Amino acid sequence: MRTAEQLLVQYAAYHRDRRNIATHFVGVPVIVFSVVLALAQISLGAVHLAWVGIALASAWYIYLDRTLGVWMLAFLALCGAVASIISAKTGVGLALVIALALFVVGWIAQFIGHKYEGMKPAFVDDLIGLLVGPLFVTSEVLFILGMKRELQQAIEARVGPTMAARDGKPIGPASSMHA
Repeated sequence: MRTAEQLLVQYAAYHRDRRNIATHFVGVPVIVFSVVLALAQISLGAVHLAWVGIALASAWYIYLDRTLGVWMLAFLALCGAVASIISAKTGVGLALVIALALFVVGWIAQFIGHKYEGMKPAFVDDLIGLLVGPLFVTSEVLFILGMKRELQQAIEARVGPTMAARDGKPIGPASSMHA
């Protein structure tokens, strides 16, 4: 199994343009919430399927990296709580419409970002990218907060720092110096 660092390096290779990363700060959380909201419509007795997904995803994220995993657990638990409230207030039909609308909006943001990047989304080459995307956004938030510096340095050593505008330019430490 690949490590968090390996997964994030692979994902980061598709995400070096700051504009793309900015769209991911919106698109990824919206997509994640939309999936949680949709799964919250499937009841498993006293609990909805979203909580099962949250538990499984959080366990995987914590296994990969304790700090990132705890942050992911907090975000996913918040999504689950809000999804539960929306579900209780709207009912299944409207909740699913909201989930679908948010899903579409989130992906529109993603594809706009990848247009800036000049690269296809990471999941096109490796479906695990769909699970790594939220971890990437979380790591980027922690980097902004001055946390996980070693991880940030490891990523940048492999794929270079973020750029104001990549526009499909090759990546890597050598090519990033010319940007």
